[in-house]
Amino acid sequence: MATSVFSACSGYASLCQGKNFFPFAAKGSPLLHLKRPLSAKCVASLGTEISVPPAVDTFWQWLKEEGVVSGKTPVKPGVVPEGLGLVALKDISRNEVVLQVPKRLWINPDAVAASEIGKVCNGLKPWLAVALFLIRERSKDDSLWKHYFSILPKETDSTIYWSEEELSELQGTQLLNTTQSVKEYVKSEFRRLEEEIILPNKKLFPSPITIDDFFWAFGILRSRAFSRLRNENLVVIPLADLINHSAAVTTEDHAYEIKGAAGLFSWDYLFSLRSPLSLKAGDQVYIQYDLNKSNAELALDYGFIEQNADRNAYTLTLQISASDPFFGDKLDIAESNGFGETAYFDIFYNRPLPPGLLPYLRLVALGGTDAFLLESIFRNSIWGHLELPVSRDNEELICRVIRETCKTALAGYHTTIEEDQKFKEAKLNSRLAIAVGIREGEKKLLQQIDGIFKEKELELAQLEYYQERRLKDLGLCGENGDILGDLGKFF
Repeated sequence: MATSVFSACSGYASLCQGKNFFPFAAKGSPLLHLKRPLSAKCVASLGTEISVPPAVDTFWQWLKEEGVVSGKTPVKPGVVPEGLGLVALKDISRNEVVLQVPKRLWINPDAVAASEIGKVCNGLKPWLAVALFLIRERSKDDSLWKHYFSILPKETDSTIYWSEEELSELQGTQLLNTTQSVKEYVKSEFRRLEEEIILPNKKLFPSPITIDDFFWAFGILRSRAFSRLRNENLVVIPLADLINHSAAVTTEDHAYEIKGAAGLFSWDYLFSLRSPLSLKAGDQVYIQYDLNKSNAELALDYGFIEQNADRNAYTLTLQISASDPFFGDKLDIAESNGFGETAYFDIFYNRPLPPGLLPYLRLVALGGTDAFLLESIFRNSIWGHLELPVSRDNEELICRVIRETCKTALAGYHTTIEEDQKFKEAKLNSRLAIAVGIREGEKKLLQQIDGIFKEKELELAQLEYYQERRLKDLGLCGENGDILGDLGKFF
């Protein structure tokens, strides 16, 4: 969705709604989706009353044979409300190590480089190389990771896997636009890989690779890859990726890369995971996937959202129009202050407007009698001036434009907030629950943004603008804004 917002007033700027976030996210998603939530009694007996699928038992046995787990390992896969997760077998202290996985079992660009397809993947973006590696290894009967692949989901509730009917529930949302953009991006990357890598190397890729295979690999990486290790930007770690997310965990400091024993007679780099919470035997082990992701990003990457309204966000995309007669000056000022021709501002629920939003808005709308501020003499000080109201005309313009944009965006949804809240009272399937939560959250954000600029409109007459501030600095204006001395007759 894109809305031109300044054209009617000045022809100098546009504001779009939405932002694309492409690879790469990091960490976890449920492996097994249950049709119905588990009862409290079931949760209390995780992994005992409800047995895990046979493939999980086989995977666990493989980990034993590889020396990754033993009778001393304090966790084990179990059936949990999210599907499949890691369950404490004993009481676990906060920051206690719960698992360690040697580097030889990691799936990362190094594993690709050491494989048969390493040469043909050289030069590819890391995620593309790892995606091809995942697909190829999954098709091999003798793959080192075959038991790991057998427990991976075919898809999650990430919006990239939704049907057209399911996506229609996101009508009007930024998440719908982002999802469609990401899907087109993945398709274009697949077409290029197919033409340049897959088809010319049929001996390396004997099994047909479909777009569905590629979306599977993309989803696995988007939801399960760790990216915050010391020397790793993209790594999938069997067993560690079974761990689920909890909003109760408020730190991301849980994963470490260390060097230690990786078997009876070997040393290797290890992925070491510590529990961020104290746990009792039978509790599920949780981590925090990302404190900064919005609900829309959580839905896109992992296929869930939090009930916490503070996770809801709306992205305002501001752009200096190329047709603006002051385009060059405005772009120079924007770039000198860390921005560009286009700037994205994520506005979160119940938080102040992000830094830089108001100065950038005022810059984009700057024109008419205020254009003198764009002269080179002000170049080093203009951003400071833009931090405060420039003129009534400029401030009135940005308020009117933002409010009109909010009104237009709100009209694009096919339900009201009240209707969404009524939907939430019913028992919804997981994807519809995500859609309702996302669109309700976006609408509340738009109302919040509209309210902020409505309040600014009501204060226009009381605001102090650049000319008044300048006269005060020169001692020519009193504290009440009155022009002092004979100068007053000229104003």
